[in-house]
Amino acid sequence: MGKKTTGSVINLVIVESPAKAKTIEKFLGPDYLVKSSYGHIRDLSKSDFGVDIENGYKPDYIVSKDKKEIVKELKGLAASAKMVWLASDEDREGEAIAWHLYDVLGLTEENTRRIVFHEITKEAIQNAVKNPRKIDYNLVNAQQARRILDRLVGFELSPVLWRKVKPSLSAGRVQSVAVRVLVEREREIFAFKPVTSYRVTAIFTVIDDKGKQINLKSELSRRFESFDETRAFVEQCKDAKFVVSQVEKKPMTKSPAAPFTTSTLQQEASRKLGFSVSQTMSVAQKLYEAGKITYMRTDSVNLSEMALNMAASQIGEKMGEAYVHNRQYKTKAKGAQEAHEAIRPTYLDKETVSGTGAEKKLYELIWKRTIASQMSNAKLEKTIIHIEAGETGEKFVATGEIIKFDGFLKVYIESSDSEKDQDDGKDVLIPPMDKGDELQLQNIEARQRWSLKPPRYTEASLVRKLEELGIGRPSTYAPTISTIQQRGYVDKEEREGVERVYKHILLENNELIVSDKVEITGAERNKLFPTDIGMVVNDFLVKYFQSVVSFDFTANVEKEFDEIALGKVIWSESIDDFYKPFHKIVENTLEQSEKSTGERILGEDPTTGKSVSVRIGRFGPLAQIGESTTEEEGEKPRFASLRKGQHLETITLEEALDLFKLPRTLGQFEDKDVVIGIGRFGPYIRHNSKFVSLKKGVDDPLEIDLDTAIVRIETKREEDNKKLIKTFEQEEELQILNGRWGPYIKYQKKNFKIPKDKVAEELTYEECLELIKADNNKKTKPSSKTKATAKKTAAKNTTVKKTSTKKTSAKKTTKKK
Repeated sequence: MGKKTTGSVINLVIVESPAKAKTIEKFLGPDYLVKSSYGHIRDLSKSDFGVDIENGYKPDYIVSKDKKEIVKELKGLAASAKMVWLASDEDREGEAIAWHLYDVLGLTEENTRRIVFHEITKEAIQNAVKNPRKIDYNLVNAQQARRILDRLVGFELSPVLWRKVKPSLSAGRVQSVAVRVLVEREREIFAFKPVTSYRVTAIFTVIDDKGKQINLKSELSRRFESFDETRAFVEQCKDAKFVVSQVEKKPMTKSPAAPFTTSTLQQEASRKLGFSVSQTMSVAQKLYEAGKITYMRTDSVNLSEMALNMAASQIGEKMGEAYVHNRQYKTKAKGAQEAHEAIRPTYLDKETVSGTGAEKKLYELIWKRTIASQMSNAKLEKTIIHIEAGETGEKFVATGEIIKFDGFLKVYIESSDSEKDQDDGKDVLIPPMDKGDELQLQNIEARQRWSLKPPRYTEASLVRKLEELGIGRPSTYAPTISTIQQRGYVDKEEREGVERVYKHILLENNELIVSDKVEITGAERNKLFPTDIGMVVNDFLVKYFQSVVSFDFTANVEKEFDEIALGKVIWSESIDDFYKPFHKIVENTLEQSEKSTGERILGEDPTTGKSVSVRIGRFGPLAQIGESTTEEEGEKPRFASLRKGQHLETITLEEALDLFKLPRTLGQFEDKDVVIGIGRFGPYIRHNSKFVSLKKGVDDPLEIDLDTAIVRIETKREEDNKKLIKTFEQEEELQILNGRWGPYIKYQKKNFKIPKDKVAEELTYEECLELIKADNNKKTKPSSKTKATAKKTAAKNTTVKKTSTKKTSAKKTTKKK
């Protein structure tokens, strides 16, 4: 990305993204060439941790294969440039990118300038060029310390998990703590015992100041514990008089929330727009690089003087001076980093921007939040009416909230993660009434209710929790949450609710009606569920590596990184303080700990008398009948995979035994057996060597009958027939199919594109083979340039290979791995 040039370059500007390069290029004159490094150009090597432990934890950086051509181009341009401007982002990660470029390109202080800006506007870019600085090595060291510490923890912990829990597992410092937060909440939910009570509400008919009849909703000031007590109270209300005993009016004010930080943007985009944390950051990155918002990785809530003035001007013009209230907020986050302004639009006079639907939605959310933060408080009046229920000694309470002056509410209302109803009794106009007024009862309703279990975390609420604990920083929230899902420790799911019967009492027209009603409860939307393997790994780490997954310890490590960034702590000493005791724990755990599979004995199989247990197996959680034995000792144990939604910690003996009823044969269809089973991807029907999935949420593998299974088989056939466009007599394995993105060729379990200028239905057998051949050649043929570069790199790496030796303890660990 950038202007093409044929002669020497006067000023070379290097940024980390092509989109950012394209935007910046518009603001600089013809003497500037803007190029992108496409992120980091090098990383730690994968041999021997990529860290020389003996030599002060010196990192061994290598240029990645996909960046060699980019580095070669940048080296050539830098060599001919009079001045090189390193313009990567202003946080620690951006500072590290600038340093790596400086080091790899062989730049000097005389011909290099470091420039930073928190928004990509003409004024900001030109101001940055006028006020360059040197690379801040304290920020570089803070980033380097995080990277090295995470590498040491990951490379040492993962082999322990391979040997002691399950092969192919991995562990990370911050990720392990995030999983612990989720596991502890899940166990709270497992242990939760709901308490039942009865909520009583009443509706009264009242006349407002215009003579209009309206309904006044109220709720009893307490809840009853038993059905009999509730029924007795409602019976007493049959002939009772309902009199207003007290009227309270309280003025209230509400203040707007602060402008967005990274954390609050992720939370609010999740609540209001349904975005995942990673999606929010991806869209925000595009908005920033296009010059539409300020830098999106920040924990500051400050706004610049220019932004405050722009906001005041916009609010005054659009809504009037009464709505203007400039204010600065104080950052509450632990260890706020280097970026010194909140996330806001670069130009507040633009309510919306061009771009994708997601970009428009996120931009408008940021615009509203920024504008609202500089608007007047909302003024409200809360009215509370106390109503005596005859001689029962109980009181109903009606609450209303009236907006007297909307202030910032005209633009923006902050959302909440609470699962309770947020709107009960709000924005309700209560007509004027006085103490002693008698009210006309319309009905009384009593419903059986249950106490709410602790809510599971969403991505947004997990970010808030990590921030409260001081774990992670703006740049780490999204990758942490993505990583724990990718590793299979956590699932993000929607789960359907279940039916629940509750007692219902209704008093209407002096008649009492008691009934049982049904409701759906327990539905979960986009919640984070720790998997069985995630829980077993967490328990192992908590038992043997308590300090590594301790909330306080992880927060203190973050503070240490902040101290390094300020130049108050030497990064290598900080790493040393952690690594030496940590390495001893690793060695002791490898030698002394037992294998951990989360095994739980459930009881005995009534048919065989053998023990029934559940544990983590090679392919995930499973149930087992019988003990693990050798062939000489006797019969081998039987195994069955747990079903989705079942857990090692909560599955019962009966549920585990049901798993061994599968696979089960339902009967025959077209002279072939119809078999129901559970595989790696869930329950299935097997017929004539073909597999059909059961209908999610409808078919139970233990209850489905032959007729339903036949319907599923025939439905799958119809879908497959619609998918099939053409087959060939010469070779049945060659097919033309209809896919999600259009027709394609399937051959030998591989898919091949059909060019847009070809009509799929008209393709011959020979033409299909030609397209397959052309596609294979395109994928496998390397360019001569790539070969030459690879040879050159290999030769260079051989020359500069390190000869230093590690400590005996480090060798020992590597050998064990």
